[in-house]
Amino acid sequence: MALISLIASLFLVSVSLPTSSSICGEIFSQCMIAQSSYYTRISDQTIHTSNSSLYSTILQSSQQNPRWLNSTSKPLLIVTPLKESEIQVAVLCSRKLGLQVRVRSGGHDFEGLSYLCKTPFVLIDLINLRSVEVNVADQTAWVQSGATLGELYYSIAKKSEVLGFPAGFCPTVGIGGHFSGGGLGTLMRKHGLAADNVIDARLIDVNGRILDRRTMGEDLFWAIRGGGGSSFGIILSWKIKLVRVPKIVTVFTVRKTLAEGASKLVHRWQYIADKFHEDLLLRIIIENVGSGKDKKVQVSFSSLFLGGIDRLMPLMDQSFPELGLQAKDCIEMSWIQSVQYFAGFQKDQSPEVLLYPLRKINFKSKSDYVKQPIPEVGLQGIWERFQQDQTVFMTMDPFGGKMNDISEFEIPFPHRKGNLYNIQYIVKWDVNSVEETNKHIHWIRMLYRFMSPYVSRSPRGAYINYKDLDLGSNKQDNTSYLEASAWGTKYFKGNFKRLAQVKSKVDPDNFFRNEQSIPPLPASFRITDV
Repeated sequence: MALISLIASLFLVSVSLPTSSSICGEIFSQCMIAQSSYYTRISDQTIHTSNSSLYSTILQSSQQNPRWLNSTSKPLLIVTPLKESEIQVAVLCSRKLGLQVRVRSGGHDFEGLSYLCKTPFVLIDLINLRSVEVNVADQTAWVQSGATLGELYYSIAKKSEVLGFPAGFCPTVGIGGHFSGGGLGTLMRKHGLAADNVIDARLIDVNGRILDRRTMGEDLFWAIRGGGGSSFGIILSWKIKLVRVPKIVTVFTVRKTLAEGASKLVHRWQYIADKFHEDLLLRIIIENVGSGKDKKVQVSFSSLFLGGIDRLMPLMDQSFPELGLQAKDCIEMSWIQSVQYFAGFQKDQSPEVLLYPLRKINFKSKSDYVKQPIPEVGLQGIWERFQQDQTVFMTMDPFGGKMNDISEFEIPFPHRKGNLYNIQYIVKWDVNSVEETNKHIHWIRMLYRFMSPYVSRSPRGAYINYKDLDLGSNKQDNTSYLEASAWGTKYFKGNFKRLAQVKSKVDPDNFFRNEQSIPPLPASFRITDV
C-alpha cells in the first residue's frame, strides 16, 4: 500500500523541465532517487546522463543498425535498471516531467524506434534484465525481456536435449520486441509463432503497477502477444511453453543460380512449400553473389526437418524431386546445432557462439505476404532488379501446417491460413552517408512497388517485426486512429481496431507512443464487447 500511495503522490505536482539536456537529466535523476528512496535504492550504475562516461557506450551497444548512429535524436538520459522497481520509478518520473519513454531490449527495431524519438525522452535499456529460468519438469520457462533469442536457446539446450522453442533465426534479437510482434522462425509450421506459445507475462502499466496475466486481464494479455508490446506498457518478462524436439534433426542448403534453373525451382516451390509435412520447413534466400561482370543471382533452398535423413529423403523425392536433393546434401544434428546453422555458425562450434554479438551493417527492410504464386514473369522482374544493386536479399518463409490451424483473431498477428509465405526484402550498405543511404533505400522502394501486383492486397500485409515507416507514421502529439489505420491494418488487419480498443482502456492518454504505436480508439468507434 505504501508503494501505491507513493505512485499516486507523484502526480499531485506538475513540473516543467528546462530546455538544457544536462539540467533536465539531473532533474530526472533526482526525481528517481527521491521517489525511490521510500522503498528501493537506486544503484549508481542505473542512471546515465549525457555527461556520463558510459552514456555513449551504452547508447551504441545494442543499436543493431548503424544507419542511426549519427542521429541527433538522443535520449536525455539512459536508465539501465537492475530491478523492476527502478523501471516503475522511471515510468512515473517520465510522466511527471512530461518526457516520453523508449524501451530497448535487443536494439533490432528496424526503424530504430526503441531508441530514437523526436521529442525529449528517456531510454530504458533492459540490458541487465536478461535472466532465463527453464523448468524442464513442466516444460516452461520464464525469460526476461532484455535477454536475446540466443540466450534463450542456449539456456534451454543446457537443460534438455528434447526441448526447444519456436522463435526467430537471429540470436541477437531481443526477447521483448520479438515476442510482442509475433515471432516467425524455423519451428512455426510445427508449433506456430513465439507469441502463440506465451502463457503468461509481467508488465508495468502506465500507472507504474506490475501486472501478470491474471491482473492485467485477457484483453491486454491478448494485445501484447503480437500487437507490439511497447504501445501498452513495459513488458518485464514472459512465461513460455516449451515444445518437444527430436534428438536428431536434419538440415540442408541447396544453392542454385539462374543458369542452373533457380527461377523454375522458385516457381515450383511456391505451389508446394506450404503443403509439406509440418515437420519440414524449406525457406528460400535470394541474394547476389560475385561482383562486377561476375555478379549473379543465387537462390538458396535452406531447410530444417524434425527427424532423420531416412524420413526426409522420401518426403523430398515425393514432393519436390525437381530440387534434386541427395542424402549427401543433408546433415543430421541436434536442435541447438540447427539454431547455430541458421544463424550462420558451424555444427561443431560451441553453442556459446549464440551469446556473442554479430557484425552490424546499415540496412533497410520491407515485408510482404503472398497468397497466390508469383508467375514466372514476376520472378524475372525480381532477377532484373537484383542486378541494379549489390548487397540485396529476399527471404521467403513458408506458412501452412500449424500456421493454418490458428485463427487470425487468436492473437493480434493475423497472417494465417491463405498465406503461402512471407517475404522480407533487405538492402545493406557499408558507407553511412546520406548519398549512399538514399541510393539503397530508393532501390528497395522500387522493388517494393514492382511487387505490388503479386502480393496480398486490401490491405497489402506487412509484418510488425519488420517495421517500415514507409507505410505511414503517427503524428508527434496527436495520434489519429483513422490516420494510423493506414499502416495499422497492414500489420494487423481486422485486429487493429481491437488493439486500439485495448489501448483506450489501459493507456487512454497515449503515454506509451511512437511513430507506429497503437493509438487509443475514439469513443465513437469502440466495440462494446471488448
